[in-house]
Amino acid sequence: MSQNTNTKRTESTEAMAYAKHIRTSPQKLNLVAQLIRGKSAERAMTDLEFSNKRVAQHVRTVLASAIANAENNHSLDIDRLIVAEATVGKTLMMKRFKARARGRAASVQKCMSNIRIIVREKAEEVVAEKPAKTAAKAETTAKKTTTKKPAAKTAKKA
Repeated sequence: MSQNTNTKRTESTEAMAYAKHIRTSPQKLNLVAQLIRGKSAERAMTDLEFSNKRVAQHVRTVLASAIANAENNHSLDIDRLIVAEATVGKTLMMKRFKARARGRAASVQKCMSNIRIIVREKAEEVVAEKPAKTAAKAETTAKKTTTKKPAAKTAKKA
């Protein structure tokens, strides 16, 4: 009665890093995650370094960890890495209260977030030439560029 082995979360050309309980709302963290999705790892690190958002430094450490995992654990080329996924999720919520008038209290919810970054090694790209424009497309573009005739002027009689 042994347990089954867990399936791998990443492919052989991917590496992952995960951070829990970042003290910011998922909405704010997702704004920074959108900034790096689909970019090369080097460009994403530069963008995070010069970002004005406070949480960008947390995301930068997670991205650096994912790059280090790719290099050390998976033997991937760090110059060809791209940020394949950057997902954000909700986690704990600290519940506090704020004193209000007449002895009442208002609830304050302080959110925390998780972030998961997956970097992938970009495959070798084969450059394919685009076919030349067809004659039909050339004709339609020529029709669009023709000028319109000026409208006839109407003169008022006094």
